[in-house]
Amino acid sequence: MKKISKDALANIHFEMQWKSQQAVHAEIYDANGVNMWRDCLPEVLIAELEGKTTGETVAIDFDPGEMVPEYNPNQTFNIKNSQFNRKFIPNKIIEPRFGRFYPKGLLNGISGVFPQNFQPFRCVDVQGSGLCVDFNHPLAKTAIQLRSSIRQIGTGSIERGGRCHDWMKIISEGPGMQVRWKNRPTEFFKDNPFHRTNNAPDPIFYEKPRLVQHLDDTATAVVTYLYYRLLKNEMRVLDLMSSWQSHIPADLNLKKLTGIGLNEKELRKNKYLNDWVVHDLNENPVLPIKSNEYDAVICTVSIEYIIHPEMIFDELGRILQPDGLLIVTFSNRWFPPKVINIWEELNDFERVGLVLEYFQRNGMFTNLETYSVRGLPRPYHDKYFPQKRYADAIYAVWGRKA
Repeated sequence: MKKISKDALANIHFEMQWKSQQAVHAEIYDANGVNMWRDCLPEVLIAELEGKTTGETVAIDFDPGEMVPEYNPNQTFNIKNSQFNRKFIPNKIIEPRFGRFYPKGLLNGISGVFPQNFQPFRCVDVQGSGLCVDFNHPLAKTAIQLRSSIRQIGTGSIERGGRCHDWMKIISEGPGMQVRWKNRPTEFFKDNPFHRTNNAPDPIFYEKPRLVQHLDDTATAVVTYLYYRLLKNEMRVLDLMSSWQSHIPADLNLKKLTGIGLNEKELRKNKYLNDWVVHDLNENPVLPIKSNEYDAVICTVSIEYIIHPEMIFDELGRILQPDGLLIVTFSNRWFPPKVINIWEELNDFERVGLVLEYFQRNGMFTNLETYSVRGLPRPYHDKYFPQKRYADAIYAVWGRKA
């Protein structure tokens, strides 16, 4: 049986677990081909993995500043308004907003920062004459538990050259951007964020059935497994913005699964639905459902099309039973004409933060959690392989009705 050694190549399933004032967070990154003799890994992790074999897991608790660069107060500083290049993107004016992230390259007159630098920084104060920016990693002050599960072990070449991967940097790039700065709500709701390129009535755009998968098979399996974990037998579940697939596990015995969507032919094709309703949420956010009617609501790869999120989340709180579960899952794929403006402006993990704000604004939801899965291999039979090596990333936010 192969074991981890200094000459091993390994596929390792990394999971970061951490907490914020808003939620509990889990970030999964599937690392393929971790080179134990060349890649950058913390010494404590190398020591713990040594001698372990396929199927084993090690868990290490990192104090703030151990897994990601430690917090440096000098990396939070004031700049002049004129140093924020509002015309960084052609044909677009970018206004600095509290809590949002922007590429460093749009800043002028900052030592060591060039226009080609797309590493994000956070705007943490907007004053009349200037701004305050934070260049620290968003998890710099956060304790993190890292769980590393060995999926496969091979033997490395004696060749010591080649590319070196810094796996802690790779797996921590993005996580942390979804939380508020000092628990103050991020300014997501300015600058007409819910306008869309195509503002024609949605029933016209969705009139023709789209009987295609919106995720690759691997990503679909991730969503299905998440629903398997969170949903229980005998639940009454609403599939919000449903279509011909619901991503429900085949062996889950629900008491009822209702679909609300825009295309009747798609809904009729969905073999998991007990009943369905054609309803345009963007035209009428009021759901045609009695209060406290459902134990859970799922919304799969559709949240980015909602133009009245506050009203919709009020309605979801109304129709859920006390302690009812609301699960929102999404990816980094969408229909550009119908996606809301702000969705395309945000980093993947900022989108998680936007959805978190939806959950928090009406005070109806508690026990919030976020979840991400990245780095899984794209199936060989997928039409985008090998142009895209990795499966579609999956992000999720869920919480319970208070």
